Amino acid sequence: MFGMTLLERQLRTTKEAGLHPTTISVLLPPGDNPPAALPDRLGHEMSLQWVNTGGSFGDHLTQALQQKPDIPLLALEADAVVDARLLRHIGAQSGSLAARGGEGAERTAVLRLESGATLAGLADAPLHELADESIARGTLLELPLQEVPTHIRVLRRDLPPNLFRVTDAAKRDDTERFLFQSNYKGSTDFFTKYVYPPLVWRMVRPLARWRVHPNVVTAISIVLTLWAVPLFAQGRWVEGLLMAYAMSVLDSVDGKLARLTFRSSWLGNILDHGLDLIHPPLWYFGWAWALGGGTLTAPIFQAAIWMVVFYFLDRLVVRLFTARTDRSLHSYTPLDVQLRTYISRRNINLPLFTVGLLLGIPSFIFGFIVLWQFATLVYHYTRLVQFWDVKTTGDRGPETGDLGPRTED
Repeated sequence: MFGMTLLERQLRTTKEAGLHPTTISVLLPPGDNPPAALPDRLGHEMSLQWVNTGGSFGDHLTQALQQKPDIPLLALEADAVVDARLLRHIGAQSGSLAARGGEGAERTAVLRLESGATLAGLADAPLHELADESIARGTLLELPLQEVPTHIRVLRRDLPPNLFRVTDAAKRDDTERFLFQSNYKGSTDFFTKYVYPPLVWRMVRPLARWRVHPNVVTAISIVLTLWAVPLFAQGRWVEGLLMAYAMSVLDSVDGKLARLTFRSSWLGNILDHGLDLIHPPLWYFGWAWALGGGTLTAPIFQAAIWMVVFYFLDRLVVRLFTARTDRSLHSYTPLDVQLRTYISRRNINLPLFTVGLLLGIPSFIFGFIVLWQFATLVYHYTRLVQFWDVKTTGDRGPETGDLGPRTED
């Protein structure tokens, strides 16, 4: 799935959850060797040990609890998709618990066991059957999935935690599509929401299979972004727009790739967010420089200066709103979610400017873009004042679930 075996995905999910287990034991059929597809570094980082000595599953659980009685034990099936939010939540609980999910053949469970826990049912039964019987007999308490925080701040949306088995290739393909769609923000611009997804989907899957690091995609985006600036400034619109639209698509690809393969990094986040913040003004100045005949005093270049002032003030207002309310302004109310589709952002302004070029009225459209940025700033400032003293109540959820921290504004 996205270039990983389900076992590797489980291990990376565990890291994403921040559980830091002292030991991870993988039970293999007697005589089987560890899978060659698992990266060696991952096994060393996570204190991974392989067990293929036989014995029932229940025996292995009992033995593990006896060896480290002071440390809780988590048990899950390697062919399941288990949400990092669920692992984080169940790991923070106390006592012996079971969480159940999936339907029919896709049913599975996650067990949290403490010293002295007893499992009811057959020792070699699937986890969901052990959970069913143990909950029915009262030897394990049930942790309902509804108790797991659903809000994911970086995606500005609420999603229930994932817990189900992947039973065959068809289910794997469906799950890839499901996880891909789940990685989109609840509020974003029109092009990211409706136009780019088919392109991004066709790029993310092969890049994941080839194990291309997201930072490579980000590096290509940086080159395209900077390459577009002199092209725009020289009035070479076709070449500049090709660079700009390619970068715009890749800006969605690197984030999706990072989250779906659990390979976000500090450097990648800095580069990605820094690029998103800085490059739109460079493009606006490039557009205005060409349209104004290459002079700083041209009215359209002066308008570009105001555009950039409005742009950075708007960014500041949005950040202040989040600091005050603990929520993104773009998802605070249904109205904000809807307006995020059309407010002044790169993926709205770029198509608008393209239309202006096609119609032969780029200067007029650029003036409209400046006014639209000002209107966006006024609206966001109004919302900041309106909700300045309103603090969001309740658990806003973790930064991420199965989802790494990369995101697009």
